[in-house]
Amino acid sequence: MQAFDPEHFIGIRDAVLAREREQNGIGTLGEKSLHLILKNYYEPMTALHEQKIGRYVADILNEDGVLEIQTRQLSKMRTKLNAFLDVTDVTVIHPVVHNKWMCWVDPETGETTKKRKSPKTGTIYDAFWELGGIPELLSHPHLTVCLVMLDMEETRLLNGWSRDKKRGSTRADRIPRALLSETFLHTKEDYAALVPGALPEIFSRREIAAAVGQPPERGYTLVRVFSAVGVIEDAGKRGREFVYRRCF
Repeated sequence: MQAFDPEHFIGIRDAVLAREREQNGIGTLGEKSLHLILKNYYEPMTALHEQKIGRYVADILNEDGVLEIQTRQLSKMRTKLNAFLDVTDVTVIHPVVHNKWMCWVDPETGETTKKRKSPKTGTIYDAFWELGGIPELLSHPHLTVCLVMLDMEETRLLNGWSRDKKRGSTRADRIPRALLSETFLHTKEDYAALVPGALPEIFSRREIAAAVGQPPERGYTLVRVFSAVGVIEDAGKRGREFVYRRCF
């Protein structure tokens, strides 16, 4: 894997954007820009990109095995990941947004709003919504998940169904501003380190969600992931709530 290097990441970002805009024109990158930047950062040798393994094509195949960049919907990778895991080590690289700046584009006039910083600050636990889509694979001995924390600029089209055309709008592009951190999840100990120490001995889904700054409804996904990798276990019920305990 590429050694953590935020300055090098920015250099790769700028080179990829310049090349793609020269080839395709400004405004035609779409969601693939983030994918391209991550792919070129983690493996600069393009000859190792888009390698066929059996029925599937891997984003990267190098001395580390398969590296798959997946910006969303990890659940849709299940069959592909199983096929890769049968033959080699696999690292899933998934970006997580820490700070986000938004701007909106009118698709009819091309008018673009000023960038505004979102009040929401993302954390590593935001990724658990996606990890919950592949719980049965998370403890596989050949799978590593790399959660990449980024500051991001996002552009959306004003083509939604609400009065201000923002709800249900199309995301046109995401460009990283900065590489902040990487969190590798491979062993039981890696996941155990993310179970908040301030939790009581017995805790509910609602309590674990609150402990990591997630909304109550995300408690189910947190429990699903931590249970799948064997760092928490069922502890029965407390009143009408299911409760859990650490098992490490």
